[in-house]
Amino acid sequence: MKIFFLLPLLACVLHTGQGMIYQRCELARVLKEKGLDGYAGYGLANWVCMAFHESSYNTAATHYNDYDGSTDFGIFQINSRYWCQYGSEQSSNICGIQCTELLTDDICPDVACAKIVVTESADGMGAWVAWRAYCQGRDLSQYLEGCNL
Repeated sequence: MKIFFLLPLLACVLHTGQGMIYQRCELARVLKEKGLDGYAGYGLANWVCMAFHESSYNTAATHYNDYDGSTDFGIFQINSRYWCQYGSEQSSNICGIQCTELLTDDICPDVACAKIVVTESADGMGAWVAWRAYCQGRDLSQYLEGCNL
């Protein structure tokens, strides 16, 4: 019985790489497997929609923000000012990780940090501008269509 609890953890620890671009259904399956379907009251389609509009499903995506000098990292574009540590940049580092951990094909750190963001932020998924602009209150069925989940 213990093996069923250890397998997902081992998969997260052993799966590393330089980053990748997911296909929509592949990402949906992985996010469901990692517990995001229904997490904090948000259905799986919300997470897939948000990832598409934030990074185009690219785990190695980064975006520098001119307005405050912070950088967004990974498939969910997690911000360095609040959620992760980037070099010597001032950060709250609420997720307790290095931002570069969000840039590999191992999305376990991304998912773990996204769970923290959605529960710690007063806005829930509204913490992501792309989710508010493109996903919130919309029919998101296209993001899971044909995925056989």
